[in-house]
Amino acid sequence: MPTVARNIVDTLVASGVKRVYGIPGDSLNGFTDALRVNPELQWVHVRHEEGAAFAASGEAAMTGELAVCAGSCGPGNLHLINGLYDAQRSRVPVLAIAAHIPSDEIGSTYFQETHPTELFRECSVYVEHVATPEQMPRLLRIAMREAVEKRGVAVLVIPGDVALREIDARAEAIRAHPSRVIPASSQIAAAAEALNSSRKVTILAGAGTAGAHDELIAIAEKLQAPIVHTLRGKEFVEYDNPYDVGMTGLLGFSSGYHALKDCDTLLMLGTDLPYQQFYPEDATVIQVDVRGAQLGRRTKVDIGLVGTVADTVGELLPLIDSSRSSSHLKAMTKHYAKTRKGLDDLASASKRTIHPQYLTKLIDDLADDDAVFIPDVGSPVVWAARYLGMNGRRRLIGSFSHGSMANALSQSVGVQASHPDRQVIALAGDGGLAMLLGELLTLTQNDLPVKAVVYNNSSLNFVELEMKAAGFVNFGTDLSNPDFSGIAEAVGIRGFRVEKSSQLPATVKKFLAHRGPAVLDVVTERQELSMPPSISAEQAKGFALYAIRTVLSGRGDELVDLARSNIRQLF
Repeated sequence: MPTVARNIVDTLVASGVKRVYGIPGDSLNGFTDALRVNPELQWVHVRHEEGAAFAASGEAAMTGELAVCAGSCGPGNLHLINGLYDAQRSRVPVLAIAAHIPSDEIGSTYFQETHPTELFRECSVYVEHVATPEQMPRLLRIAMREAVEKRGVAVLVIPGDVALREIDARAEAIRAHPSRVIPASSQIAAAAEALNSSRKVTILAGAGTAGAHDELIAIAEKLQAPIVHTLRGKEFVEYDNPYDVGMTGLLGFSSGYHALKDCDTLLMLGTDLPYQQFYPEDATVIQVDVRGAQLGRRTKVDIGLVGTVADTVGELLPLIDSSRSSSHLKAMTKHYAKTRKGLDDLASASKRTIHPQYLTKLIDDLADDDAVFIPDVGSPVVWAARYLGMNGRRRLIGSFSHGSMANALSQSVGVQASHPDRQVIALAGDGGLAMLLGELLTLTQNDLPVKAVVYNNSSLNFVELEMKAAGFVNFGTDLSNPDFSGIAEAVGIRGFRVEKSSQLPATVKKFLAHRGPAVLDVVTERQELSMPPSISAEQAKGFALYAIRTVLSGRGDELVDLARSNIRQLF
């Protein structure tokens, strides 16, 4: 008779799961032994459970299907939490197997005892403790369905002794099936009336437009509306799109900012952009989201439509008048062309230093047409948002909602494991790479040909920018970095290092062409400023205070470097 653990493995296999990310431990022995005897489910051994959860998050983001990670009791499964938060906030389906201490020791402050059901509650759509073998098959089915239907994290807490018990149960296949969700006809009619009476409509498109590109372009054409995209919407929106005017938000640029601020009606499609200051003050707002609870969460909404973007826009299109002025669209696309040229001008080679814009543009030019890019939180996300071109085949994945350091390398593990024939490029910050540096060993151990680019500016660069904007002298942000290419070579990964701009194009070509895993360590300009789309009075005041305080603290040479590095952005 099979064990509880064997039933879990068989159910995962029947449901199409191909791999599990984790680290073994005694409380997981039943589960890992069940994996050993079923070759259809691969065990991807990572070096940190946080990396396991991030890897599952990356795989789920790529496939849209359930991904699985596992951790042993106590500290083992606690390490999963940060990666699971990322999956939960990114709304991707992940199942976490959290092993627990022996059943008869629960509540006794036993070795490594924690209370996983409480600890995982905030980062999951479902978490439950399996106390008896008879509970497990049903709770596993519930957990998997919660994860795939609610697009989030489900955690199953299982004591090691329960996993080893025998059970007479059949493995079942749990699969998600897409559904059409369409708003009430009265709401569709109200939205169409508001759009038809507007002169200047702007569309804000987010990750919810995945699979709705044709509908998005069609309604923009009818409305003669510029399309602003969010960071998570970038990969689904900006390609083959004559109405795109760029991104908004903290990492965006001015054309997207003004297209939102200058409209009289804002049509939000599948977006939950969290920054209230970027929404228009007096516009009529129409929001479409398949999750009704999202409506009006960020700004006041006049007409809320609960539905999937493709289906809702399909209902709206026949009701939209096509005879309308294109003046708003022309003004915003002209602004975008000017903004885009300014950004591209910054992505040029320099004899004195390597600008991160130039590095990112080279990677964009030389990467495969179906490459997957995974930037670390911080300055690599800024450069990815501005200089990576999407074409409908490329993917852009990251910790865009949770905003965690160290996501790039560990998420690339899950993306590469699930897509071995795709080029996977992790754009890592030096702080982010160092935080989970052991995951380089995961690449070699699992033969994953990930390409990791290190933006090596010897600092927590984005934190420094935030300090400057708030008027603080930079403190505690220095990083004493090693030669990351040397570390890569020491663990069996091909390493490249570039310190001069003239060497960069040829080295990037060699780096991307290498057949196995590789690390490209690039010494980039530390003082590069990633200008926000709009400079507030508080930020201007903050930079002035930073300058004064820096001089008074005897570090005025930093201001000279800052000016030398960024004067090209001001003229």
